[in-house]
Formats: sequence, structure tokens, C-alpha cells
Amino acid sequence: MARSRGTRTAKRVVSWALGVVENVRSDYAVVMLDWNECVAVERVRGRVSGAWVFKGTRVPVRALFENLEEGASVDEFLRWFPGVTKEQALAVLTHAEKSLALA
Repeated sequence: MARSRGTRTAKRVVSWALGVVENVRSDYAVVMLDWNECVAVERVRGRVSGAWVFKGTRVPVRALFENLEEGASVDEFLRWFPGVTKEQALAVLTHAEKSLALA
């Protein structure tokens, strides 16, 4: 089965991010993304402990990356978290890709 654009982007972003973390682990550097510019997410004090979540849901953004890291596809993630839209997931991955390219 052919991989979707979202899955290819996801794998590239996760792979790149893990490589950055691995390369700088000895220096105790951490790559942080600024989610304020991503329209697909929100942070509300008191909701999910103030974590960044997909807008209109209680699904933390980190859940996407954790599932992708474990080998899930974007489509599987969307089936498991039906409140998240494909557009939101792709917007998060695109934002992460652009942000990490600047790091």
C-alpha cells in the first residue's frame, strides 16, 4: 500500500527530531517548538494540564508524535483519535517540519 503524503512527512519529521535529540543529548540541549504560530492547536489553562492540544479536543499534540515514533501511520492516529482532523494533523506536522528546519 502506498504511503500518504502525511505519513511520509510525519516519518521525516519524527526521524529528524529524534536525530537532533540524539545528537545533542550529551550537551543537554533540547529542541522546543513554538506552537503559538500553529492554527491547529491551542493551549488552555486547566485543560489537560495546560498542554498543547489539537484545537477543539483534549488530545495532546505530543500524542501524535508518540504514536508516530512507535510506528503508527497518520491514518491510524486519526482512527484512534477521531476528534482530530487530517487537516489538523498535517498542519501540526508541517509546522514541526518548518520549525525544526530552522533549529
